Formats: sequence, C-alpha cells, structure tokens
Amino acid sequence: QVQLVESGGGLVQAGDSLRIACAASERLYSSAIMGWSRHIPGKDREFVSAIRWGSGRTYYGDSVKGRFTISRERDTNTGYLQMNSLKTEDTAVYYCAVSSDLGTIMDVNSRMLRWGQGTQVTVSS
Repeated sequence: QVQLVESGGGLVQAGDSLRIACAASERLYSSAIMGWSRHIPGKDREFVSAIRWGSGRTYYGDSVKGRFTISRERDTNTGYLQMNSLKTEDTAVYYCAVSSDLGTIMDVNSRMLRWGQGTQVTVSS
C-alpha cells in the first residue's frame, strides 16, 4: 500500500501563506485521487481538498474555497496544498490520503482511508 508523508507545516501569522506537501512512496496512477483533511483538537476531522491525479480536477471544502489551492506534480508523485490568507481557525494537523473513489476521499472518517502522519499548521493572530 502506498505510504504518504506530509511536510511543510509550521507557525505563521494570520494572513500569511504556507504550502504543505504530500509525498507518495510510489507512482500514483491516473485513477488515483489525493485528498487533504484536517483535524482540530476537539472537533471532527474535516475535508479540505482533493485532486484527481490524472485530470487535475479539484475539489474544495467550503471553509477553504477561494483561499486554498491543491495541485500535484506527477513526475515526483507529490501533491501540494497552497494555503493563502490563513486564519487562526485554519490551525490544525493536516493529513493526506489517496483513494480511487471521490466519495471515499470526502468521507474523511472512512475506514478505507489511510492518512499520513500529518503536518501541524499553526496560525497565530
């Protein structure tokens, strides 16, 4: 099973930008969908974004639409989440996963998903 490693998290101020990455241990096929979720302590895990590896079609959760941009680099099997206009409420651990089904990716609590270890993003006011 593909292993995923998130990186790039850190401490930023509100209004800043940050790009986090998700590196896959093996080649992802065109049928794959890479998704991002986040978990804020005390709250449910939330769907953030997803991208179809082949077509590049993107999907976003309502809370990040217009501020976050998901992309992928097929040659390096790496996905990215560019986060702009960060808010304190974006503070969370961000995770990535891969699936062949969009519904599964968006069902962030699905047992079918194997999330990476996560990367912490902290936005200060």
